[in-house]
Amino acid sequence: MSDTKPVHNLQALLKGMDARLSDERYLFATVAKDVADQLAMQPIMRFEEDEGVTLILLKSDAHAAAIEGEFECQKITLHIHSALEAVGFMAAISNKLKDVSVPCNVVAGYYHDHLFIPVDKVKTAMAALRELSA
Repeated sequence: MSDTKPVHNLQALLKGMDARLSDERYLFATVAKDVADQLAMQPIMRFEEDEGVTLILLKSDAHAAAIEGEFECQKITLHIHSALEAVGFMAAISNKLKDVSVPCNVVAGYYHDHLFIPVDKVKTAMAALRELSA
């Protein structure tokens, strides 16, 4: 558990974000709830929708479980304790990534925001995030 206070101020969030790239490869997948409940591995994210359960899985776990996934990506974690009610942080990041033609899927955790970026766009995304925080 972290004892850091959540940051609300947009400029402080942008200046203080420390974008760290994971070497792991991930896939997004969807399965029926009964299938998701029986998985032997732990997805890094599980979200239940009306149509099925969305999972973010390590690519190796998805293949081992014979789960078809898509959107092969890497995770960039923004290491600043962003307040859950902070305004404009993801908008600023999304706009910057849009400007350099990088698609992004965001997962907000309690402490950090996590960006899932296509593998072939990771270098561009990291450069854009460094520029945004400068």
